[in-house]
Amino acid sequence: MLHKKIITLSLVAIATLSAADVELDEVSVESTVITEVAENAQISADLAQALSSSVPSIDMNRRSGIANDVYIRGQKRDNISVEVDGTKVQGACVNRMDPPISHVLANQIEEVEVIEGPYDVETMGTLSGGLKIKTKQPSKEFKGELNLGMGSWGYKKVGVSASGGNDKVRALISASYENSGQYKDGDGNTIADQIDNYAAASGLAGTTKDPSLQDQYHDMDAYTKKSIMTKLYINLAEDQELRLSYTGNRSDDILYGNSKMDALYDDSNIYSVEYNIDNISDIYKNINLQFYASDVDHPMATTYRKSSEAALPEMKNWLTTDMQGIKLKNTFDLASYKLLVGLDGSERKWDGTYYKNDVILASSPKSIDGAKTKNGAIFAKVDKKFGNLGISIGARYDDTKITHRTLQTNNYSSTGANIITTYSLNKENKIFLGVGQAYRVPDARELYFTGSMGNLTGTPDLDQTKNTEIDLGYELSNGSFKLKVKTFYSMLDDYIYYHKDNDNNPATPDVNAFENIDAYIYGAEISSSYFATDDISLDAGMSYKKGQKDNAMAGQTDKDLADIAPLRGNIAVNYEYANNSIVTMEMQASDRWDTFDEDNGEQELAGWAVMNMKVKHALDKHAEFTIGVNNVFDNTYAVNNTYADLILVTGGNEEVMLMNEPGRYFYTNLTFKF
Repeated sequence: MLHKKIITLSLVAIATLSAADVELDEVSVESTVITEVAENAQISADLAQALSSSVPSIDMNRRSGIANDVYIRGQKRDNISVEVDGTKVQGACVNRMDPPISHVLANQIEEVEVIEGPYDVETMGTLSGGLKIKTKQPSKEFKGELNLGMGSWGYKKVGVSASGGNDKVRALISASYENSGQYKDGDGNTIADQIDNYAAASGLAGTTKDPSLQDQYHDMDAYTKKSIMTKLYINLAEDQELRLSYTGNRSDDILYGNSKMDALYDDSNIYSVEYNIDNISDIYKNINLQFYASDVDHPMATTYRKSSEAALPEMKNWLTTDMQGIKLKNTFDLASYKLLVGLDGSERKWDGTYYKNDVILASSPKSIDGAKTKNGAIFAKVDKKFGNLGISIGARYDDTKITHRTLQTNNYSSTGANIITTYSLNKENKIFLGVGQAYRVPDARELYFTGSMGNLTGTPDLDQTKNTEIDLGYELSNGSFKLKVKTFYSMLDDYIYYHKDNDNNPATPDVNAFENIDAYIYGAEISSSYFATDDISLDAGMSYKKGQKDNAMAGQTDKDLADIAPLRGNIAVNYEYANNSIVTMEMQASDRWDTFDEDNGEQELAGWAVMNMKVKHALDKHAEFTIGVNNVFDNTYAVNNTYADLILVTGGNEEVMLMNEPGRYFYTNLTFKF
């Protein structure tokens, strides 16, 4: 244990070093900032699709036509953090039907900062990465935007926003509506058809476990989503601003093809009250105090499935979660040091109840019974530049208590820290090195979740997970060429992992299925841009990663980690034929997924390559339209695997049901700005 403590203490100790005054540059090599978020979300306003097509380190987990999830370097769920304008966001569904990023739409977003590694001390649980989402801000001048979208399979979207004000008050309102029928894969199968095909092949068709949609729902829409975002910024005094915001989402009848249930609706609310003061003194540059709250209401049920047809019961797991938090940040300029010091506190409540034919299932315990997670933290970060060498050092201490109405209480404490160094070889070339250590506690599903048959899938005595990671990279930027290469090695202690059939009896429900294991992940990412001429540019990206358990789990032989996607890459050619008018041709490709955790539900997936094309044309400075087609050659393929930590459709001796990606998809967007 001594060598593990030395890493953390050494990182903190370096912060006490001093040097001569030098102008400070921001160090941000640990993250990637994406600004054209809405433009990269053509199939829907789904943020997962936009990010996975923009950042090499991000892969998408397909769950439905919308509300999809993301992996960062093979990590998902609580191993990555999500913040929206500084507010910590969580979903209610234990089966990840409403991941945190589903509660904000791509067209509401100004930019997304992708944290790669354990390098964010401001946010609880940034174990292996995170997303910092910044939504659009109100402006002084009056401006507005109308966005209309249409696409294959009956997709339609209407979005409108307006912003304006003066030196005292600024306001913004943004609203959207979108709806889509079921997409078709490259074989022409809708979501319902994919379920039918699997049910027939696995022997589930016609049984009490038939996951197929009932005849009257077979052609129902895939989802309907409505959203509104409002902001009001008030200048109370010079350099002092009160910021109020609210975001509401209402999603209805969302189909999740390879899950056993669909979401009847998914409603969320996010509130924030923020007070910001700038330029307090020459040294004390900023104080920011923010209170936030969120709530999610998510009933998922077999209502539309044949498993609840006629005399069969309709099963429902009705889940809710709400969260409140407060964060205080102080920024100082101390000579040539930039110092950030803050406090962070939050409480999350999570509850779930089983219903049978809309009556509480008395024969079963609740799925999650009043679980609470209370966290308090203090964090600090200092940036300094010594000539061509930039150093950023951060540390965070967390104290967390997790309780349940009937099961054991768990207390966790941790100290994480990191150091990032950047050295400029010259004006065009720099190298960077990061070393970090971060923790995340188990969530209530991993600790306490109980199945409808009364089996305690959760494991109440789990330890928290620690990630110790090193990142090394190189960046080149000149007038015509940009290149960033990053490599990483991540050592995961007490990594929380799902152990399928841990009683060696696949016929019985899993009990205490989550375990702490030791594992490691390493990999590399490359992103580049080349301006061949003033009109033609090329963009390319690639990612590779490998994940292994230190030892196979009891009763198993497979040491491969789940969720570790194979070598993937993309290349795009852009031709700007007129001012702000661009033609783009893109190819995305993936190697065969032949290194996978078969013991825990994964399966081999074929490699794939798809071609996408689009034209963005500016009519004038107030109007533009985009037309495009994704998956030009109508290929059939799947991007994500079937790790057993998700509750997916399984039958007979068949492998778990995969969800194919959409086939050839035509779309058009028309935007008016005023």
